[in-house]
Amino acid sequence: MKKRETAKNGRGGKGAAATPDRSAAACCGCGVAAGLEAARDGVGPGAHASGVDAALKSANLKHLRRIEGQVRGIAAMIDEDRYCADIIQQCAAVQESLRSVARNLLRNHLTHCANHALHGDKTKQAAMVEELVELVGRIAR
Repeated sequence: MKKRETAKNGRGGKGAAATPDRSAAACCGCGVAAGLEAARDGVGPGAHASGVDAALKSANLKHLRRIEGQVRGIAAMIDEDRYCADIIQQCAAVQESLRSVARNLLRNHLTHCANHALHGDKTKQAAMVEELVELVGRIAR
């Protein structure tokens, strides 16, 4: 649990104070603004973003909370033996919402992470090109 969540909801927990609050560096999700240059060097799974648009991040989190509610609603519909076509329609709505979040993330990835890597050395460039091809392939399904 992050410090800001602990302060906001009043719930503490073991290790809550030890987790850094990265929201203080709104321009960057990787901690570069806080002097953690080593975290930005990676490309690929496990690496941190080289930049995060704060407004986009906020919109994505809001959207994901709404999706979470939609999924709980689908579970309730199934539990109540609701009409299959209605449930399928709700599933399609959730999938479209998730695609919207993925597009936003891809936009941020291209603007910050990919841009950063493509201006780096040849190894990072090649890794980023492969990653982008894979990502676009996944989104286009």
